[in-house]
Amino acid sequence: MQVIANNTGLGARVHGIDLSKPMSDSDFRDILRALGEHGVLCFPQQDLDAPALAAYGQRFGTLEVNVANMFHAPGLPEVMILSNKRDEAGKPLGLNDAGQGWHTDMSYAKEIALANVLHAKEVPLRDGRPLGDTQFRNMHAAYEDLPHEVKERLEGRVAIHDFEKFWDMMRIRPGSIRGPLTPEQRAKRPPVRQPIFREHPITGRRVLYANPGYAMYIEGMDRRESDAMLDYLFRHQSQSKYLHSHAWTPGDVLMWDNIGTTHNAVADYTPEEPRFILRVQVMASLDYAALAA
Repeated sequence: MQVIANNTGLGARVHGIDLSKPMSDSDFRDILRALGEHGVLCFPQQDLDAPALAAYGQRFGTLEVNVANMFHAPGLPEVMILSNKRDEAGKPLGLNDAGQGWHTDMSYAKEIALANVLHAKEVPLRDGRPLGDTQFRNMHAAYEDLPHEVKERLEGRVAIHDFEKFWDMMRIRPGSIRGPLTPEQRAKRPPVRQPIFREHPITGRRVLYANPGYAMYIEGMDRRESDAMLDYLFRHQSQSKYLHSHAWTPGDVLMWDNIGTTHNAVADYTPEEPRFILRVQVMASLDYAALAA
C-alpha cells in the first residue's frame, strides 16, 4: 500500500489496496495513521457494493444511522444513498447533498463522528470535466494559526451546536424535498455543547471544532460578542491556504476526518447530470490513539 500526499497540505491518494477484501491489521493501522496525518484519503479504482462499504467502515467504529435518512441501501440503513437521480415514476433515488454549505457532520450530537466514507458509482460530467467536487478545510492548521490571544480567550469555552439550524437551511434550497423535522426527530437531536478547541483522537493535537453549519453561539458570552467571535472563526478557517477540493472519478472511495476538517459539497451540476454515491459515517467509538500506536 502506498500513501501519496497531495500538494495542498491536506489529503492523500492511497494505492495498492482493494477495500472490497478483508483488511489486515497492519493496513488498518496504516490507514488510520494516514487519516490523522492527511485528513482526506482517496482510494481510486475501487468497486464495493453496499455491504462491503459497510464492512470497511465498521473496522473504524460504529456506523451511524441518520435520524432523517430517507434513502438507504436495501436492508442497510447505515448505508445512505446520495444522488440526484429519479426512478421512472419520478421519485428520488437518493438524497441530493450538493450545496449544503460548510459543516462538520455529527457536531450536533454528543457522540461525534470520526470519519465519512463515500464511494462514487456515477459522477456528473460536463465537457469531460467532473462536477460536484467535495471541498475540505484543514482544522488542525486553522487552530495552529489562530492568534495567541484568541486561543487564550476561547480555551475551555463551548459552543452550542444544533441539528435544526442546518436542516432548516437545507429546506429552503431550490429543489429541496426535505420537510420540517418531526417532533420525534427533533427530540432525538436536541442542541448540544461542543468544545471550540478539542484534542484530536488520532493525532493528539488541537483542532478548531466550530463550523458554520451547526454552531449557534458561544455559551456564557454576550450574544453580540459571541456572534462576532464565531464570525471571526468562520472567516479565519475559510482562508484558501486551508482548502483542498476533491474532483470525483467513478470508483473513488473518499474517506475524510470529520474532526480535523470541515467540508462542503459543490452544487454545480443539474438534475440531468447524474450522480450516485454510497455513504457511511463512522462514529468516534474506539480508542484511536491506541489503535494507531
